[in-house]
Amino acid sequence: MRFTKWDYVAFPLLAALAIGIFYGALRLVGFFGLGILGLVIGFIAVRMDLERDAASSDPRVLEEQFKARDRMSRAERAEFRAAQQARLKPLFVAQVLAAGFVILGFGFHFLL
Repeated sequence: MRFTKWDYVAFPLLAALAIGIFYGALRLVGFFGLGILGLVIGFIAVRMDLERDAASSDPRVLEEQFKARDRMSRAERAEFRAAQQARLKPLFVAQVLAAGFVILGFGFHFLL
């Protein structure tokens, strides 16, 4: 994965935001609450990742979407994949953040 100019600007801001959220959540709910917060964020992120193709569980809607993707040209399919990867990049950040919250929260809760 190659970084763009936006990534170099956004990373320090997101890191500072994550540290601020971590500190605020730690002061508000403690280590156990931080682990629970990580679990909630993780469940939401995983659910969104599982539903990246379609938010509907209706098999007919899914079938129509897959048929429409089969009719796409190579350029349209590449554009769709690029747009989907761009949408999933923040989701990956949320999953990493959730994993960190769970590990730090429950780890320090049971350690201390």
